[in-house]
Amino acid sequence: MEVYIPSFRYEESDLERGYTVFKIEVLMNGRKHFVEKRYSEFHALHKKLKKCIKTPEIPSKHVRNWVPKVLEQRRQGLETYLQAVILENEELPKLFLDFLNVRHLPSLPKAESCGSFEETESEESSKLSHQPVLLFLRDPYVLPAASDCPNVVIEGVLHGIFYPHLQPR
Repeated sequence: MEVYIPSFRYEESDLERGYTVFKIEVLMNGRKHFVEKRYSEFHALHKKLKKCIKTPEIPSKHVRNWVPKVLEQRRQGLETYLQAVILENEELPKLFLDFLNVRHLPSLPKAESCGSFEETESEESSKLSHQPVLLFLRDPYVLPAASDCPNVVIEGVLHGIFYPHLQPR
């Protein structure tokens, strides 16, 4: 997994003071997606991660002035922080993957002990599973005819699979 923060932007709001949003680029298994987070979300993640894994230092919460140079330093610091979490930990906690909107891998031992970033998400939703849809032990077309009576069940199933448009309405 590779993580970068290529840019940030200033958001203005009528309800609160303006804030900076950092655009996070996540590359995993040849796929790329973007996530936008505020510093307060990074800080909340850091507080939760400290409880269960080794974490690097996070840039200071307090910034004296919001000039572009200072914000660029914060962007670089947050990018370094995310990259260090990935490098320093063999297995990434579920809450870190949630933060980056990455689907969870089926078995991450540390992920279980660390909890979820969104506590409401069920464990079942992160498990991958599949069931066979239809299984024949032998090829139904090659089965020897046991009697002169046709096998209605096999014919019905095959008809439903291969000719669904001919189903009676």
